[in-house]
Amino acid sequence: MIKSELVQRIADRNPHLYLRDVENIVNAILDEVTEALSRGDRVELRGFGAFSVKKRDARVGRNPRTGDQVEVAEKFVPFFKTGKELRERLNGQDEA
Repeated sequence: MIKSELVQRIADRNPHLYLRDVENIVNAILDEVTEALSRGDRVELRGFGAFSVKKRDARVGRNPRTGDQVEVAEKFVPFFKTGKELRERLNGQDEA
């Protein structure tokens, strides 16, 4: 599912909202999650999962084409851990 499909589904389920309003709401939520992660904060959505940022240390890698060593700088990457309810739904378990 892409963002426009998400916006359309939410708009279909909420006919009292204009499509542009739903799009603004989705954009606002995603912007807030992005801002929180850029500050190094953790974002938890109960039942769905948690987003956090992990640091990857600098290392020496290899160019797969030539085999030469390449310096890879340290970087921060987003990490998502699924929530219990989402894992249970994905694995077909009934909710308790």
